Amino acid sequence: MLEHLIDRLKQDEIHWVQLSYLFEEREIPAKTILLNEGEIAHQLFFIKKGCLRLWFNNDGKDITFQFFFEKQAVSSIESLLSGQPSQFTLESIEPTTVVAVGKDDFNMLCDLYLEIKNELQKITFQRMGNYAMLFLSRIKDNPRKRYNELLKTNPEIIRRVPQHYIASYLGITPISLSRIRNKK
Repeated sequence: MLEHLIDRLKQDEIHWVQLSYLFEEREIPAKTILLNEGEIAHQLFFIKKGCLRLWFNNDGKDITFQFFFEKQAVSSIESLLSGQPSQFTLESIEPTTVVAVGKDDFNMLCDLYLEIKNELQKITFQRMGNYAMLFLSRIKDNPRKRYNELLKTNPEIIRRVPQHYIASYLGITPISLSRIRNKK
């Protein structure tokens, strides 16, 4: 989305000169929190390089909800759109390069360029679909099936994410995940 957004703005040279400052590139070390649970999201992040995870605290237990990689946009979308406190923490898993855009600036870009607003809507619907699939999987699938589905649909998670985060994402313990992986 970031490349498309910047390419679209660069085509409009007058606006690009006026708007290029809205995009702030940041280098983020591993295990850096970009947004804490309970804070209001004020920025949208586009990942150029690296991996972020969205997680929440459940009675002192860290529950990973989603992973994000290169070329994906991420924020606590619900918080960003509603102005309500985030239910999630957003944290880097590995050294990550992001481009940050403030909420008001992004809203202004959406008003100027309908295709950007449509892309945000597409991302939001895609995330809703991901949430629904994760929810249904937790109800109907056993841990082995959830792991095999993850291997099939998101092998990058298996390659790049530490095992304890994968276990949390699958709703199992790291020991159970280790057993499932060893039975392959």
